[in-house]
Amino acid sequence: MWQYNPQMEWGPLMMEDHIRKYAELAVRVGVNVQPGQPLVIGFGLRQVLPEHIVFARQLTEAAYAAGSSYVHVEWGDEAWSRETLKHGSLALLDQRAAWHAQWIEKLAAEQAAFIAISATDPSLYDGIASDRVHQYNTSVANELRAFNQQRTNDQYAWTILAAPTQAWANWVERHLPERERVAALWDDILFCTRATADDPVAEWQAHLHSLSARSAWLNELNIAKFHYRSSGTDLEIAMPDGYFFTAAQHKTPSGVSFTANIPTEEVYSVPKRTGVNGYVTSTMPLNHQGSLIEGIYLRFANGRIVEYRASKGQDALARIVEADEGSHYLGEIALVPKSSPIAKRGRLFYNTLFDENASCHLAIGESYPLIQGGHLLARSEWAANDLNESVKHVDFMIGSDDLSIDGEDREGRVIPIFRDGTWANELC
Repeated sequence: MWQYNPQMEWGPLMMEDHIRKYAELAVRVGVNVQPGQPLVIGFGLRQVLPEHIVFARQLTEAAYAAGSSYVHVEWGDEAWSRETLKHGSLALLDQRAAWHAQWIEKLAAEQAAFIAISATDPSLYDGIASDRVHQYNTSVANELRAFNQQRTNDQYAWTILAAPTQAWANWVERHLPERERVAALWDDILFCTRATADDPVAEWQAHLHSLSARSAWLNELNIAKFHYRSSGTDLEIAMPDGYFFTAAQHKTPSGVSFTANIPTEEVYSVPKRTGVNGYVTSTMPLNHQGSLIEGIYLRFANGRIVEYRASKGQDALARIVEADEGSHYLGEIALVPKSSPIAKRGRLFYNTLFDENASCHLAIGESYPLIQGGHLLARSEWAANDLNESVKHVDFMIGSDDLSIDGEDREGRVIPIFRDGTWANELC
């Protein structure tokens, strides 16, 4: 049985075996590739980098072994992205984004599954004019908006996972000599994704069952409003009619199960668009598309962000909040205890995929349609059902050792949900 062990280390051959299991996990549990199904590895801003060649090949092998009909790898290069964004034609970059979106939508029409590899250098765009970065990111987001809306609605099987790069490892493992950092980051990733278990697939099935049980408990409580309190937060979040909590295992319209994030430790739901009041302070840095944002403070009135600031990365935060009207509202609330294996690992990953699974978090922007019948709603009906639309969906971490959360049910009873950063009760 997989257990937490902060001193776990492996030799090269054992690590290679764990990485191969990780690739199989992505294919079998992440997107659950079906016989005859195409697979896309890398899409949008999360393309496959040169340092991921070996891992991409392992994903490809695992996909074809599962019966995939075609594996497409979308290659990228952060050094090229930086230099091109700094000196190149933004108009041609816009055209490239449009071509990419057309190809992705073509594969989506063929019922492809999608794997993204998250590994952004937190300082990728340091020194580049923020308006150019914003224009490029907005262009990609707009071109992929139709695809991402369908992905949010679980029309396709998709998952996000990570693999190291030297630039990213230099942030996370800076306490080590540079030559040791990539291997150390692999250690962390493999551990946090449970790829080190004797049978990772079986371990994930048990883990997803546990998360589903926690979601069911929250749904039974029928909470009308959550109240978050900590040294930097005093926030009330009302919930829309018919909402529900869920974990990261979803189903496509044809009934194929998939797991959207590897790793995942969260249970999450959707807030009422106009039901958020008070203030909240982030507790971890946010690496957003190559820009680092720290010390986020947001104040809400009737759901809308009416004041925002950051101790570092104010311009980048402004680009998020001011992206459109919907980016002034929240689209997700997620609960993660400080006892999660990722939190216990004691790393700041500078990568939302990992940091959000070590901490309670909220998301600015696009909702997941987590209300009864939500996946069947036309976009024109979202606002009437208290759901939020935006080109953005940006998670930021708010968990802390002193975070307490109370729920108030429909009868006005107050129920402890979190105390001191973890669940107020344990489930059998």
